[in-house]
Amino acid sequence: MKQIADGMWMGRGTDVNWMLVRDGSDLTLVDAGYPADIARLEADIRSIGHNLGDIGAVLVTHAHIDHIGGLQGLLSRHDVPVLMAAQELPLATGEQEKPGSRSELMRMAWRPNVAMWLGRVMRSGALHDEPLRGAQTWSDGGPLDLPGRPVPVASPGHTPGHTAYFFPEHGVLATGDALVTAHPLTAAHTPHLLPSVFNASDAGALGALDALATVDADVIVPGHGDVWRGPIARAVDLARSVPTSI
Repeated sequence: MKQIADGMWMGRGTDVNWMLVRDGSDLTLVDAGYPADIARLEADIRSIGHNLGDIGAVLVTHAHIDHIGGLQGLLSRHDVPVLMAAQELPLATGEQEKPGSRSELMRMAWRPNVAMWLGRVMRSGALHDEPLRGAQTWSDGGPLDLPGRPVPVASPGHTPGHTAYFFPEHGVLATGDALVTAHPLTAAHTPHLLPSVFNASDAGALGALDALATVDADVIVPGHGDVWRGPIARAVDLARSVPTSI
């Protein structure tokens, strides 16, 4: 696990990241990886002297299995509030179909990089996308009363209710999949968008960059890839210009 700032860390599951923020004895968790990543997540939490019971809340950037799958194991052992945007709740609970074209990905499975990635994520539980029960949303968009005082930043496009989280004290922005710095199916290792096959709306994904550009952040913790340090405006410019086809 990588320390980002005082009391802030980024951990990594199966090609996907999560973030831990500490305030005293309490933790906020941002995203949770695939179902099989729960062991890695728990090890990360133990490595900073905590346990699953110290998580006071989970913030979800969006309801794709690689970001909420680990909650299956977490919630079976620790009853903790799971918070996300209201527009994302139907995806998490199974009331609405999740965006992204699984059939298109399967048609690409003959490509070695796609086949290797599909095999890896399926072993991590990608096909076990169970409805998430008991998820909630926040009552306003202000700083949330959680460790790090995160501010939700609406960034729909990848999914209808995708949300980034800004931690003003440290200038850190957890961008989820609205902006990533790497992915096994792309060649880029710099800020960029995910390929169309993963998005609900390509136009929306581009528009979400406008929302991110308004945030006074200079550290990006993406849903996929390494931490990126520098002005958010520069990251957004790069993301607009980098090709993202598979």
